[in-house]
Amino acid sequence: MLGIDPKAARYTWTAAAVLLAMGLVYVIRETIVVFVIALLFAYLLYPLVDVIDRRLSVRTRTPALALAYIIVLGVLALFVAFIGSQVITQAHVLSQHPPDPEAFIDNIAAHHPQFKPALDAVKGDLRNRARSLMSSAPQIGVRVLSESRNLIYLVIVPILAFFILKDGRRIRDAFLNLVGDHTEAANEALQDIHTMLLQYMRALLYLCLATLVSFMIFLNVMGVPYAALLASIAFPLEFIPLVGPMIAAITIIAVSAFSGYSHVLWVVIFLALYRTFQDYLLSPHLMSRGVELHPLLVIFGVFAGGEIGGVVGIFLSVPVLALIRLMYHRFARRRRIAPAAALTK
Repeated sequence: MLGIDPKAARYTWTAAAVLLAMGLVYVIRETIVVFVIALLFAYLLYPLVDVIDRRLSVRTRTPALALAYIIVLGVLALFVAFIGSQVITQAHVLSQHPPDPEAFIDNIAAHHPQFKPALDAVKGDLRNRARSLMSSAPQIGVRVLSESRNLIYLVIVPILAFFILKDGRRIRDAFLNLVGDHTEAANEALQDIHTMLLQYMRALLYLCLATLVSFMIFLNVMGVPYAALLASIAFPLEFIPLVGPMIAAITIIAVSAFSGYSHVLWVVIFLALYRTFQDYLLSPHLMSRGVELHPLLVIFGVFAGGEIGGVVGIFLSVPVLALIRLMYHRFARRRRIAPAAALTK
């Protein structure tokens, strides 16, 4: 009677529902990010929990989860006992005697007088930046205090990961019951996502451990100042694609050079060789073909993630791109299979 096309009305309501869902996701985006990080942390623990669960053979996963958390806390305690005191001592010494960039520049000028005018300009720029930093110190302090409230997530994320590992199968089954006729396809997609995230987080952990051990050995053998502290800084930064290793390398080179270390060139060569080894040999070996992404795609994802979500966006860029790639290949494969299945009927 009113001349409303039912098909157009259905499309309009669908578009409105999608826009409403997108708006809701934007409003609760911080909560979603916390749950995603908890999910990735759960995948770090999943192999250990799964091994313990198979050995215990009990009806509930709670004992396996409790034992896995105890083992992880024990490993962290051993790490702090053996390395933590050294890291704390080096951090204290570094804070009491910070590197002197001007002395480093003066040393270069003494050996290469032809560069003295340019180096003097660099020194002046450093002084201006230092004064600017000191003038903005109160604002930086207030910002640090305001951001310190996020430290509560260090407690919340492991708790959320515990419940994800405990009830993940029931959550999956409940989701499959909602999809109705597409249960089989949804189950295959979830299994692919599960495998991809498991392989990605396992590979990322191995890469971080390899960085920690390699840097600790090399920097100590070469007598680089604050070796344990620098290796410990590089370890968590390895979790952040592209940007993290770059920040770690710049930090190590800068601290070594400005602390008066005389073999900075060897440090630069080691960092370049290690990055080549990790990017072209170790990482492709650890990452499965379903997870590995082209370097151009990774760079695009890192920059796009940084613009969208800052450090968190950079951290999540690679798994999100791998998930999109996985879903695209599944969709393309189903489109190729569907006509062939129809012809065989």
